[in-house]
Amino acid sequence: MPTITPHIVWDWNGTLFHDTEAVVGATNAAFAEFGVAPITLEQYRELYCVPIPRFYERMMGRAPTGAEWEVMDGVFHRYYGEHSTRCGLAEGAETLLTGWQQAGHSQSILSMYGHEELVPLVRGLGIDRHFLRVEGRTGTAGGSKAEHMVRHLGALDAVRAESTVVIGDAADDAVAAHAVGARAVLYTGGTHSRGRLEATGAVVVDTLAEAVEVAHGAFEQG
Repeated sequence: MPTITPHIVWDWNGTLFHDTEAVVGATNAAFAEFGVAPITLEQYRELYCVPIPRFYERMMGRAPTGAEWEVMDGVFHRYYGEHSTRCGLAEGAETLLTGWQQAGHSQSILSMYGHEELVPLVRGLGIDRHFLRVEGRTGTAGGSKAEHMVRHLGALDAVRAESTVVIGDAADDAVAAHAVGARAVLYTGGTHSRGRLEATGAVVVDTLAEAVEVAHGAFEQG
């Protein structure tokens, strides 16, 4: 039988890319357009969910209209585009990427951040060489990652779901992993609280170094 190479699918925002404060700021800028009070990072981690219009419904007390969603989404992305330029990789991320690759394993990025924005950002940070595939969202914003994960793994000929660990910062990353039969490791440094991450049943860690250790251990144990 052919050798199965261990593979990590990395999330981007809030995981490899440490931008959570910019995301919360952009969310509050969007809320301000319709008089919704700003929220703290802790509140965001407890309340954020996908699809994103449902999150906005929680905060507004009603579902946003189509026109309101377009305005809020536009404000969010303008604010985020301005403030994310001051963000960078999570602590130790590049060392972890290098180490995983040097161990003979493979990795990719799947993000719900727009593909056209994601690819040059990863390239500009000088880490694109580590990945078999860098893939962002195409189409409408705000949905779940699960269907994108199915396509993502399907495009990686040498990768199998049973040899894959998804590392992300949100409950939706666990949903996406489950959709393809992969394992999930969830990181508390991003968009969801530890309690919400633990509720998924996935392994929860406080650092990306721990996440990679768990991935190594999963494959050592088979």
